[in-house]
Amino acid sequence: MSTKTAILIFANSAEFEATQKPFQASVQLFDALNAHTLNIVAKTGLPYFLSSEKNQIGNSFGERFTNAIQSIYDKGFENVITIGNDTPHLQSRHILKAVDNLKQNEIVLGPSKDGGFYLMGLKKSHFNTNTFLKLPWQTSALRRSISKVIISKNINLCYLEVLSDIDTVSDVNLILDSFKTISRAVQKLLQGYISVEKEILTYAFISIDLYIQNLLFNKGSPLLLHN
Repeated sequence: MSTKTAILIFANSAEFEATQKPFQASVQLFDALNAHTLNIVAKTGLPYFLSSEKNQIGNSFGERFTNAIQSIYDKGFENVITIGNDTPHLQSRHILKAVDNLKQNEIVLGPSKDGGFYLMGLKKSHFNTNTFLKLPWQTSALRRSISKVIISKNINLCYLEVLSDIDTVSDVNLILDSFKTISRAVQKLLQGYISVEKEILTYAFISIDLYIQNLLFNKGSPLLLHN
């Protein structure tokens, strides 16, 4: 096989993501994020494979992720670049840089601000399923744990720039406030989400204020009945 590297998009459908991250209009948001991810992957010219809830195998995230990576190696590839669908600032250049860095390193990580990573480049020779299954997946300790394993085994590691993924409202604000490139479709949906959140908060504050005023009014009204 002339191409030794393949991209693994480990990302669920928009409908499934909406159940895990229930943002306002989350189905539309993750539809746009999935489209963005496929677009930047196609621009790299590398072969890619999509692993979603429809074809993943395993009972835990760690099992599903490990099995998905192994399936790419089983196809004959020597290197795998794994990415998700929740990092709006991810671009083709990040993936291509990871491919280039794998020439001199065994592992390439694109760290995310929550302690995990948005990209992992890994050579087949350094993929150990037992080690992968023991990692604290989907926690803030993930990147630290991976770094410890790498140091203990004297493996060459390279980091890409830090990017933000979408898990909370504060993540959305960070992404919108950043000067990094983002697709117009995703930007519009995120701005709409923030607008809806602000409306909900404003309505909540107004409701609380009216409730307090009503309590104060009712507190004094019985005295009027005795006059």
